[in-house]
Amino acid sequence: MGTGGVLALGAYGFVAAFQPDARLGRALAAYGGIFVAGSILWGMLADGHRPDRRDVPGALICLAGMTVIMWAPRNGG
Repeated sequence: MGTGGVLALGAYGFVAAFQPDARLGRALAAYGGIFVAGSILWGMLADGHRPDRRDVPGALICLAGMTVIMWAPRNGG
């Protein structure tokens, strides 16, 4: 099962690398930030995992970085 996940994720990244839209990187940043925070939340809800004192701040840092990448003002685009 792990091998399939690695192959699927690798294929996803490979296909994404050839997309012509420059904004794709921003969409991937949004996906990454939500994935990190969602993974911690899922671990809490589905597996009963208790995040340690670094998990939640780390997820918040990911979400803050995603916010900067997605919505920071840019010159010309």
